[in-house]
Amino acid sequence: MEVLLPWKDVAADLVAVAAGRAPADRVIRSGKVVSMHTREILDWEVAIVKGRFAYVGPDASHCIGPETQITDAAGRYVIPGLCDGHMHIESGMLTPAEFAAAVIPHGTTTMFTDPHEIANVLGLEGVRMMHDEALMQPVNIFTQMPSCAPSAPGLETTGFEISAEDVAEAMAWPGIIGLGEMMNFPGVVNGDTQMLAEIAATQAANKTVGGHYASPDLGPAFHAYAAGGPADDHEGTSEADAIARTRQGMRAMLRLGSAWYDVESQITAITEKGMDPRSFILCTDDCFAGTLVRDGHMDRVVRHAIACGCDPLIALQMATLNTASHFGLERELGSITPGRRADLILTSSLEELPIEHVIARGVDAAIAGELKVTCPHYDWPAKARQTVHMGDPKTAQDFEIRAPEGANHVTARVIGVVENQAPTKALSEELPVKDGLVEGQGDVCQIALVERHRATGGVTNAFVSGFGYEGPMAMASTVAHDSHHMIVVGTERANMAAAANRLAEVGGGMCVYQNGEETALVELPIAGLMSDAPAADVAVKADGILAAMKAAGCTLNNANMQHSLLALVVIPELRISDLGLVDVRTFELVPLFEEAP
Repeated sequence: MEVLLPWKDVAADLVAVAAGRAPADRVIRSGKVVSMHTREILDWEVAIVKGRFAYVGPDASHCIGPETQITDAAGRYVIPGLCDGHMHIESGMLTPAEFAAAVIPHGTTTMFTDPHEIANVLGLEGVRMMHDEALMQPVNIFTQMPSCAPSAPGLETTGFEISAEDVAEAMAWPGIIGLGEMMNFPGVVNGDTQMLAEIAATQAANKTVGGHYASPDLGPAFHAYAAGGPADDHEGTSEADAIARTRQGMRAMLRLGSAWYDVESQITAITEKGMDPRSFILCTDDCFAGTLVRDGHMDRVVRHAIACGCDPLIALQMATLNTASHFGLERELGSITPGRRADLILTSSLEELPIEHVIARGVDAAIAGELKVTCPHYDWPAKARQTVHMGDPKTAQDFEIRAPEGANHVTARVIGVVENQAPTKALSEELPVKDGLVEGQGDVCQIALVERHRATGGVTNAFVSGFGYEGPMAMASTVAHDSHHMIVVGTERANMAAAANRLAEVGGGMCVYQNGEETALVELPIAGLMSDAPAADVAVKADGILAAMKAAGCTLNNANMQHSLLALVVIPELRISDLGLVDVRTFELVPLFEEAP
């Protein structure tokens, strides 16, 4: 792979080609260049040299030499490569190399990634591994240094912790673009010294602070969070959220992931309220391998925004120039203009956005959906592949929930899953007691968090509703945002034990057991989060997980994503951690059983 040189090292070449004194490496003719700076469509030509745009104008004939490669756009639109403003590669269950290989054919040429999943498992060293593989790719993968591991100190225990000193160290790494989403928003609001020190270190490095304000409260707490320095936020779910963020000088990141559908409810701030679209960015946050293989990546998000009534050129701005500008990279990315990296897409329709030809850094990256470049792999060490340490094998007894002495029923706190949304509901249910053990009933089944970082043998047991499971079954996953212990949800304790033990055996992943038999498994041996197999292979196994969940009675969209978020103790209302049940409305540990009135 040819190394992309900094602008200063190729400036003379760019000027010479634009002036006609030297030939371009490549010229694109007969296309309609879409200007992101002016929202115009221009019958222009494009000349490229050393991986950057040199000339963008009406006629590039003077840039053509004997060896210049001519690309006939055949009347198609020439648009910038798409940028994902906020995402977690680990959510695709793929390494950076395989994620890149999956999304390049969909026109994504730039990603701003926050590897806080692996940070919780392997700490700063894990972040460095992700960062290093990201820099090896033929497209642009910028890394945000994770800010919160643990995401909520005192409410969970992670494999490693990230310190302000770690953040300051990482700011000097070549691929670090800023600070990852500041999930500990109560810490910022309350002036936590570590959170403010991390933000200060990022700003001192003149880099961007990512936000994460997962609360409906837009009063003084929100204003205090904005004052703390986060420059963007992707946790909005309503038009009011988008407007509030942009009025505070933040970028509102509207996300469409595998399970998050937050574009339609917020884009009306632009389409109906007439807000300036420069403050809005499109992103995915979390996308599974199956979504990438079948539905796309940022191309899917742009199409969705257009379907929601957004002008196609504005939707493209929100997935290109706006994103680049936000991260201080407007002179590098986001538009087809001189000096920028030569990342572009040829498409025959701005509304339907078929990704017909992708060029990254001036070379063919994908044509008609077929990858044309190599995405190199990092040599992941053994310590990254051996991360499931849960102590002795589990038995059904580890998942027993004992009732108070003499009780024949209890009122229990229950985590209520909300389809297609990250928040849960804090519910109360009266549950029966049999032989001294509390049993689920109806749609209420058991959930357990199995400690897997330090081999403590700990198991936290509680209840969850919303999955609709029927019959003896269990689903287990070491993808358990953000602490990434192991979450097991089931209707029968022996199946729960079998599922947990199976994941310990394979080094992590997801599996489903029904009636004592394994019905689906996807192995994720790298940190218990990722596979270095191709996306299509991982997608087939992940589809098997969803099919097995459905066969057990679950009808939720992307139910494995809902499962993986049940330990995310920074998003309301009720979650589970290795320390117990967490009421995220008050950020307090609460007992499983409610006291009788």
